Amino acid sequence: MSLKKIDATTLHDIQSEADSRQLPIDRVGVKNLCYPIQIRDRHEDGKTEHLQSTIATIQLTVDLPHHFKGTHMSRFVEVLNSHGPVLHVLNIRTILEELISKLHAEQAHADFEFPFFLEKEAPVSKAKSLINYRVRFSATLSKQNKEDHFDFVVTVIVPVTTLCPCSKAISEAGAHNQRGEVTFSVRCKKAMWIEEMIRCVEDAASCELYTLLKRPDEKFVTERAYANPVFVEDLVRNVALRCEKDSNIIWYRVEAENFESIHNHNAYALIERPAAKQRASQSSESD
Repeated sequence: MSLKKIDATTLHDIQSEADSRQLPIDRVGVKNLCYPIQIRDRHEDGKTEHLQSTIATIQLTVDLPHHFKGTHMSRFVEVLNSHGPVLHVLNIRTILEELISKLHAEQAHADFEFPFFLEKEAPVSKAKSLINYRVRFSATLSKQNKEDHFDFVVTVIVPVTTLCPCSKAISEAGAHNQRGEVTFSVRCKKAMWIEEMIRCVEDAASCELYTLLKRPDEKFVTERAYANPVFVEDLVRNVALRCEKDSNIIWYRVEAENFESIHNHNAYALIERPAAKQRASQSSESD
């Protein structure tokens, strides 16, 4: 059976029809789309770099004016695929430019979430293993009033160990500890290494995590955590202090959740604000 050739120009385009409800939509598009991407990671010497290949879960959206009935979902995938089988993070702005152009929008948004792997040495045995973190890139391009505004936020989600200062202070032997998770987001003047963000969080905790630990390593991390107790409040403040000292950071958000080992609930804290120099700049402008 032969397939009849179809002329796409003769097919009814319902999405482009007018809508009478007078309600614009803030974001419409595709979600939970998996795609291979490449991420720059830093070499051990702190200077050279190479590309790490991973798989991202992607959300692409645009605004929809009130007079359009719908958007053309296929064009989101077409734009993404036009950049080849492996996407580089530097293409994100170009993707947003193309979405705005093809979908006649004023704003386009892209969210990429992916696993990011680092090789770590155990603290005593020096045994090497890979540990994974979650990373998110959130980008928005706005073309309104003949001006372009590009916003880019990097988020790392870092698992850590925390040990309770109160438990240590009141107990004759031991103290309860737990695994926590820190979600750390930044806007920066220039690109910040994912590894730098991870290190900032791990240094703020009682101890960092490792995939492979031998007995001497386990002794080390247990004693290190005991020597560095932190509340969930300490955790977010420790990260925030590092951000305040970094002139490259414009804005930050640090969120910590401890999966409590002696309670049936979690402990939580959050700090979000412009960095100190950005606050000073805003203050002088308002004066």
